[in-house]
Amino acid sequence: MNSLSPPSGVAQPQSSTSSATRGLHVITWGCQMNVYDSERMSDVLRPLGYRAVGTPDDADMIILNTCHIRDRAAEKVFSELGRLRKVKEARAERGEGTVLAVAGCVAQAEGGEILARAPYVDIVLGPQTYHRLPEMVARAARAAGAVIETDFPVEQKFDFLPADRAAPAGGSAFLTIQEGCDKFCSFCVVPYTRGAESSRPAQAVIAEARRLAAAGVREITLLGQNVNAYHGDGPDGRTWGLARLARVLADEVGIERIRYTTSHPRDMEDDLIAAHRDLPQLMPFLHLPVQSGSDRVLAAMNRGHTADEYRALVGRLRDARPDLALSSDFIVGHPGETDADFADTMRLIGDIGFAQAYSFKYSSRPGTPAAGAAMHVAEDVKDARLQELQAVLRVQQDAFNDATVGMTAPVLFTGHGRKPGQVSGKSPWLQAVNVEGPDSLIGRIANVDIRHRYTNSLGGVLTEETDRA
Repeated sequence: MNSLSPPSGVAQPQSSTSSATRGLHVITWGCQMNVYDSERMSDVLRPLGYRAVGTPDDADMIILNTCHIRDRAAEKVFSELGRLRKVKEARAERGEGTVLAVAGCVAQAEGGEILARAPYVDIVLGPQTYHRLPEMVARAARAAGAVIETDFPVEQKFDFLPADRAAPAGGSAFLTIQEGCDKFCSFCVVPYTRGAESSRPAQAVIAEARRLAAAGVREITLLGQNVNAYHGDGPDGRTWGLARLARVLADEVGIERIRYTTSHPRDMEDDLIAAHRDLPQLMPFLHLPVQSGSDRVLAAMNRGHTADEYRALVGRLRDARPDLALSSDFIVGHPGETDADFADTMRLIGDIGFAQAYSFKYSSRPGTPAAGAAMHVAEDVKDARLQELQAVLRVQQDAFNDATVGMTAPVLFTGHGRKPGQVSGKSPWLQAVNVEGPDSLIGRIANVDIRHRYTNSLGGVLTEETDRA
């Protein structure tokens, strides 16, 4: 922990016995785990009197929860901080104090730089320390200096988070079960910003899932940087894997829909493949990043598998669950990638067929092995390859969505659609589905006849049987 320049215009924290409330606005960038982290930061601040508000202008505390995966992530943070500085100054002119905090992976990687370039920031905290937020707010309010917490604490943050969570809307919730990464892919900063792989005890996960179910949650997405590397201490004294945990959540807790992300091909064990065969609650949609179809590039990436091993794994998964849809990640232009390597990637895409995919140009991350590699690919070459790859992936996504037209699918409705009178939900394959229907459907599962495929969603009509509850 370090104490730097004193903050200005810091809002005083409220004690847990105070009836006053203060506004909290959290801006979240990045992955689903950041969404979960933002929810939990709100939970730990609730005893201090903080409640969510819709805009930074009304907030006594603003948290920018950041992600370091995308290109120019740090510069985007500084750009946003410039905007928030004006908000903080305008509130100060009205006599209103504001705590400005930067959290997440950019905070972990760039903490000192943030306070050097944006000294008006009051708190900088890494993703492993947000359970200490009440203490940080108190320290900032005492004008003891800007607070920076980017250590990897000995204690597990989950042991210090409040048991109660704000009830999620829409019947769907994220639940982090694993953090960190030991894979050290050449392009990735996660091992440096999230630390080594660590799994929560199974009983703690089960208890949180029970509370979510009691609050009306019907779908849980289990989260981890390498979620299928989960190996938590079980209540029986043994180590549990993800498959064992999923079976208990389905059979004993009664969660109707279970998803998990993000997976690594090296951690897809036999019992997890069998769980996809045996558990109808395990949704038939799997995000399984491959990154490249070239063995030479996969080796340079330190992925630990070959393209054919990935193909064989997908074959085993589809044998176990024939209706399984796959999503993946692709990086084009990794240092040293040739035209032949890219052709191998395109061949793998054609062989597998993806319902959805995320694709990016390689961008250098300071401190990662690939950043210092030779033979960086020219930007115009990366641009051309990305466009070609995305065009094929779009054709595959459209074909998959076209195949669902005419089906009747159970949809979990999670909120309002874009048009008046619409509600929106998720199919078992994570497709967005919109129908005309009442707000009472939100949080419920209803059967929908799929009638239309749009660019990024499906349209349908409710069947006569409108709920399976």
